Amino acid sequence: MKGYVKALILTIVCLAILIPFASEFPDGLEKVMETFQLEEQESSWSGLMPEYTMPLIENPYLSTLLAGLVGIFLVLGAVFMLGVVMQSRKDENL
Repeated sequence: MKGYVKALILTIVCLAILIPFASEFPDGLEKVMETFQLEEQESSWSGLMPEYTMPLIENPYLSTLLAGLVGIFLVLGAVFMLGVVMQSRKDENL
């Protein structure tokens, strides 16, 4: 097995274990909104994984874990596809 595949698998396993322990405190933008006492407007769409959870799964740990894993694979897939497109364009220019 190639080194980058091992590193990828190790990263996914570590993230899968650590994601559910993410901080409950607000991030930077949420903190600024709290400081200036601004209220977030209700959006027309809540997204695929609102608040980094899977709405159909009731167990909060499992819901957050699966949302993190789905997010990892979505990003990896997008980066892979971008790489394929960029490589094919590079090959066309040669």
